[in-house]
Amino acid sequence: MTDSVRHEPERSRYVLEREGEVLGLADYRTVGGAIQITHTEIDPSLRGQGLGGFMVRRVLDDIRTTTDSRVVPICPFVDDWIDLHPEYQDLLTR
Repeated sequence: MTDSVRHEPERSRYVLEREGEVLGLADYRTVGGAIQITHTEIDPSLRGQGLGGFMVRRVLDDIRTTTDSRVVPICPFVDDWIDLHPEYQDLLTR
């Protein structure tokens, strides 16, 4: 089983998938020069397996490599995750 995160820019979201099945998503909106991550969600039956952290890491890695935008973590899960991973805190101020 391989999990992957796919960007759907036309829907302003990232989707976490496993073998074509959607397991979770991360919604965002772009405001000025910032990307506001507004909501994340993992299938309730799969919570507690680290999938949310996996997805957030992939989302932030994509934002880091494809944009110069600052990240505004409106979603509490993303905000807490960034607090626990100092290597991503530079995304908050660039």
